[in-house]
Amino acid sequence: MYLHSKHFLDIETLPPEDIVLVLSTARSMKEISARKIKKVPTLRGKTIINLFYEPSTRTRTSFEMAGKRLSADVVNISASTSSVAKGECLKDTAMNLQAMNPDILVIRHSSPGAAHYLARILDCSVINAGDGAHEHPTQAMLDLMTIEEHKGAIAGRNVVIVGDITHSRVARSNIWALGKMGAEVTVVGPKTLMPPRIKELGVEVSYRLEDVIPKADVLMILRIQLERHRQGFFPSLREYAKLFGVNRRRLEGAKPDVLIMHPGPINRGVELEPEVADGPYSVILDQVTNGLAVRMALMYLLLGGGSADRL
Repeated sequence: MYLHSKHFLDIETLPPEDIVLVLSTARSMKEISARKIKKVPTLRGKTIINLFYEPSTRTRTSFEMAGKRLSADVVNISASTSSVAKGECLKDTAMNLQAMNPDILVIRHSSPGAAHYLARILDCSVINAGDGAHEHPTQAMLDLMTIEEHKGAIAGRNVVIVGDITHSRVARSNIWALGKMGAEVTVVGPKTLMPPRIKELGVEVSYRLEDVIPKADVLMILRIQLERHRQGFFPSLREYAKLFGVNRRRLEGAKPDVLIMHPGPINRGVELEPEVADGPYSVILDQVTNGLAVRMALMYLLLGGGSADRL
């Protein structure tokens, strides 16, 4: 069984059966990372280029490790240390990289649609590692995997996404992914950080965290993306933490098995109290572990992988 496309660009147009395929393959890939020798020869002779126009720790590192654990040749390029710093445009950068015959190009870019544009002009497979405030599809996949591991099923679960919905590509991808897998999604945050037509995506909207915590099976906390803010969306970080920060006091009204998730990096003391981020409800480090497995699975499937049972 294979993905319906040679690219992995978004969750919005991804068939649900592809979501199931990626998750099942990722479970097999996760086992590789638990072995004494954490490497298989599956993608030997393949070349993967990670082209990142924005800073990243978890996503970029996991893409690099994913390629190497499958024995691919991996090249990492940061815009700040490439010809982009000299004024080279995205098209020229991509076409020059294509001339070197890579098999996969992983792209993170500040402009929405950048990955889709490259998929139209390049011969190799393209994976979207985050495009502006549009989507972050691999993050949604690892979040689904984490919820499934801890809850057994996604359908029927109530997932509450908290924070900067307007600027969050993670929120958009998760809203699409969770909806396709049968979860109920509620978004909560300040009115100034809530897109005006967000209800059209099939979610409930709340502006009070206390009202939605009691019904949440999962609290997915978003980072306040100050680098994307063009104006003041709330009076201060202290004010935001007071109204929307997840702390021990607020969790007193939560379900005893609620999951705390965060895509990272965490603004400790703002979105999450440190004791909550490191506490028994937190599965944040599980998300990181599963991110590696998901990205391994995607590389394997995009480059023609069949059954993961033979890994």
